[in-house]
Amino acid sequence: MATTTRSEATVKAAAARAASRRMSAVSTDQKNAALLGIARAIEAEAPRILAVNALEIERGRRNGLTGSFIDRMELNAERVAAIARDVRAIAALPDPVGVIEEMVTRPNGLQIGRIRVPLGVVGAIYESRPNVTVDIAAVCLKSGNAAVLRSGSDAHDTSAAFAAIIAREAEAARLPAGVVQFIESTDRDEVGAMLRASESIDLMIPRGGSDLIRRVRDEATMPVVAGGIGVCHTYVDVDADLAMARDIVINAKTVRPSVCNAMDTLLVHAAVADRFVPMIAEALGACGVTLHADARALPLVPLAQRAQAVPVDASKDYDTEWLSLDCSVRVVDDLDGALAHIDQHGSGHSEAIVTDSWTASQRFLRDADAAAVFVNASTYFNDGAQFGLGVEVGISTQKMHARGPMGLRELTSYKWIVLGNGQVR
Repeated sequence: MATTTRSEATVKAAAARAASRRMSAVSTDQKNAALLGIARAIEAEAPRILAVNALEIERGRRNGLTGSFIDRMELNAERVAAIARDVRAIAALPDPVGVIEEMVTRPNGLQIGRIRVPLGVVGAIYESRPNVTVDIAAVCLKSGNAAVLRSGSDAHDTSAAFAAIIAREAEAARLPAGVVQFIESTDRDEVGAMLRASESIDLMIPRGGSDLIRRVRDEATMPVVAGGIGVCHTYVDVDADLAMARDIVINAKTVRPSVCNAMDTLLVHAAVADRFVPMIAEALGACGVTLHADARALPLVPLAQRAQAVPVDASKDYDTEWLSLDCSVRVVDDLDGALAHIDQHGSGHSEAIVTDSWTASQRFLRDADAAAVFVNASTYFNDGAQFGLGVEVGISTQKMHARGPMGLRELTSYKWIVLGNGQVR
């Protein structure tokens, strides 16, 4: 008789499902103890984690990885310390599980309300950002969920080191065994197995490029929350403080260009373009940014920065998430022109306006369709920690269930509770 070998993903998803059923008996103190243990262990084992990561970075460079991909993979002492701090921040947040909302008493005396409950099992498939292993596991644990994690192969060893710490410390805090599962195999077939495991996984979250997100959306047999692809804009209005605008644009583009909330396209009102484009071209040029400028912006780039400016390819550049020191620049006639451009080319992630006009700011807040909309602030703030969520498991550009950074509450659902004293219908 032929035998069927179950994939690692199928087996571990089933184990996570079993663990998730026991999470209802876990107290907030236990969850916090696990998180604090994880933070301490990450700090204590930082030298080992960095050594593993250094080998992966060296291998990645030999394999031709460069730029933003390496930046997302690479850890240093400061980044490891920040990961541990983020875990502590999650431990300090209120536990959403068990919170009763909107309890009302009906005319017949029934008390009806909703109580926050975990989703169950959260699956995550992500490319080579090892910090995501910790972020997703920590948010899942605090929100009472089990997790099944599948890392990209390039930073797999670093992610595995984090996952081992998480599993060990969760067990030490007496959380159910197997509540965090890490797929050890880098076989691509395991991705397909996860996407078919709807009997065990309640929600799938992809973190990575457009190809990964598209595959998960197309093949998943469970609900998917997708996002993270950010074609983000900053619009400098006619009433903008241009010095403020310069600082915001520099921050949004250059601090960490490899992340999804970095600015990709700068839109400038025609009435201030002759002053602002030269100013920002000089400032961005000093940071090594290449400008992909439209026909109205390119002549305004000073000769000293002209070598760092190229004509925009409108057929693709406006739809490009650069993830690099590149920036599209377009001069628009007015706020209507900026909103029309965003409507056509935006990905629903992060949009910003710089203006001193109350009317313009309120119009932008109302009409710019994105998960987060900013007035006089950098899009780089679109981040779970910056929004007070601790960390995020992803930034959703969808509109159902969750939108924007997804923290603890976004990994819970609710069930109705009805309290009576003998009522019948």
